[in-house]
Amino acid sequence: MTLHDTHKEARPTRAPHQDTPPAPKEPGKVGGGLFDPKQLVKSLPDALRKLHPRIMVKSPVMFVVLIGSVVTTGLAVTDPGDWFGWVITAWLWLTVVFANLAEAVAEGRGKAQADTLRRAKTDTVARRLTTDGRSRERLAGATEERVPGTDLRVGDLVVCEAGDVIPGDGDVVEGVASVDESAITGESAPVIRESGGDRSAVTGGTKVLSDRIVIRITTKPGETFIDRMINLVEGAARQKTPNEIALNILLASLTIVFLLAVVTLKPFAIYAGADEQTSMIVLAALLVCLIPTTIGALLSAIGIAGMDRLVQRNVLAMSGRAVEAAGDVSTLLLDKTGTITLGNRQAAEFVPVRGTTAAEVADAAQLSSLADETPEGRSVVVLAKEKYGLRERHQGELTGAEWVPFTAQTRMSGVDVDGRKVRKGATGSVIAWVTERGGTVAEDAAELSYAISESGGTPLLVAVEDGGGARVVGVIHLKDVVKEGMRERFDELRRMGIRTVMITGDNPLTAKAIAEEAGVDDFLAEATPEDKMALIKREQAGGKLVAMTGDGTNDAPALAQADVGVAMNTGTSAAKEAGNMVDLDSNPTKLIEIVEIGKQLLITRGALTTFSIANDVAKYFAIIPAMFAVAYPQLDALNVMRLSSPESAILSAVVFNALIIVALVPLALKGVRYKPTSADRMLRRNLGIYGLGGLIAPFIGIKLIDVLLSLLPGIGG
Repeated sequence: MTLHDTHKEARPTRAPHQDTPPAPKEPGKVGGGLFDPKQLVKSLPDALRKLHPRIMVKSPVMFVVLIGSVVTTGLAVTDPGDWFGWVITAWLWLTVVFANLAEAVAEGRGKAQADTLRRAKTDTVARRLTTDGRSRERLAGATEERVPGTDLRVGDLVVCEAGDVIPGDGDVVEGVASVDESAITGESAPVIRESGGDRSAVTGGTKVLSDRIVIRITTKPGETFIDRMINLVEGAARQKTPNEIALNILLASLTIVFLLAVVTLKPFAIYAGADEQTSMIVLAALLVCLIPTTIGALLSAIGIAGMDRLVQRNVLAMSGRAVEAAGDVSTLLLDKTGTITLGNRQAAEFVPVRGTTAAEVADAAQLSSLADETPEGRSVVVLAKEKYGLRERHQGELTGAEWVPFTAQTRMSGVDVDGRKVRKGATGSVIAWVTERGGTVAEDAAELSYAISESGGTPLLVAVEDGGGARVVGVIHLKDVVKEGMRERFDELRRMGIRTVMITGDNPLTAKAIAEEAGVDDFLAEATPEDKMALIKREQAGGKLVAMTGDGTNDAPALAQADVGVAMNTGTSAAKEAGNMVDLDSNPTKLIEIVEIGKQLLITRGALTTFSIANDVAKYFAIIPAMFAVAYPQLDALNVMRLSSPESAILSAVVFNALIIVALVPLALKGVRYKPTSADRMLRRNLGIYGLGGLIAPFIGIKLIDVLLSLLPGIGG
């Protein structure tokens, strides 16, 4: 494997005036669902609109409840004096409305977020340049024209200066500026946007605070990042995930089983002389009570709430499938810089090889870093100036200089000027460069690099070619620090059965030292984009789901290949298009939270499914004996609840069936509490709480409702 140049790994930086990253924002709190009066009022019209059969048919279980409600309504109309039929009908309709209300409340949160984003969209006037911008000379001589932002097309060049609102999504092709992205991220600290790197992407609706930049538009009007965010959080294009489809098939199968069971009750009742206890209204009510209405009512709300929890943490999931995949992830690929370490790696020392001085190394290192705008590159220039008194030179001062940019293939950068060639970069790459030119590599160069690597630092070799030939002059020692608490986080992931792999461009010695300090399971050193892709495919071939983060164009193929690809909002347009999630805060560490939210979604769905099915079994054995105890006295032994009458048994079950949906809405929206543990222990815990709870709850709930109903005249036995 080859070494990915360490100074290229740096994450996008904040504005110059901010020395340290801001503290993370508190994630939004999840409310109590239906118990928020304002949210309830706003969601009620949507819940009623969802009663349309074309919408209801998407949920087979609740569609059966809707049909049952219509049937009982028709039967109640034919017999206006049957109060029992009207009460049953009313509660069946409430069951449907409660289910729709749960989904509408979940969607309402997304709409509130969308309203905030929509306010960030403003009609702007763009300063469009009349050139294609292929060269700086042509760009400098271009003329401006003012056009509405809606008239911009892909490829147009626009100028933005301090105070301007960026008219559309694009990439910076010239200049550097401080940009306020609080309209999107909620983060007040400005960020740097500049050309030629992984910090070039800008978003329409954000504001330039300083300097001047030229932007090439990359999206059509109406297809900007904010537009896509609005569509996503509103759930306009929400599709059922494979797991939801599979669960719907299971629920539909259970519904058919209970439908057959209820249908067979009628002939048995006629044979036993208990026809009065099995009217069509009673059978319809019994069917609704027995089918898995609880999970059927809350299934959609659970999925929407899972995506909403990500939105509250400033993460946009492009689909529910991505959230589910996060919950099933078994391998996490984490970039070292900015994720495991603080990411503000700085030049700490210039170490000369034998026969040279530290001042010579500082001079060559500073010269090779003048065009390097990464934090590491700037730190080299600053260290050379402050420690060795070198005047801070600028890129524009060197006339005729030919700058050599970093690439993932060469793994080094530098400059050719005044007959002198200077290179800095990965140890192997610089040694190969010197050797190719017939130069000499000092014997202690490898030893110095080894010592720096063993200490957890990162060595960058510096080489010069001049009249004396090509030679290594010294090593730049870069230092980074592992973030506090990372070992504990990785221990949690290990308990969850997730394997962690640190991805770094560092050499194997440095990578090994940092991996051991952080506590990751494995590491990939000297990683190139091709290495990342190969690792992802290898893990997937073994049946594992892989998650990773990225922000650069060279990360795009791997982000697209990964099951969960989280692109940084500060990254390039290509990276954001390739990933299936976007982190608006551009915090790579958040990948761990995303996995936890995904697992919470799956656990919540599984827990409520277990509760619902256990509920159905309990209700069957609670209601049937009470209904037929008169016709079959032997069943009285199973009537453990001693319900007051067959009518009370059915009505109590119908009321309980509707109210349990309301009671579980907060749990569906907030999610089951998740603790990192093994799958077996988690299964036993959920079966104990939600399986056993689902069996017990109907007996207690139906009995309490029966006691209350027995106090009403005409119902008690």
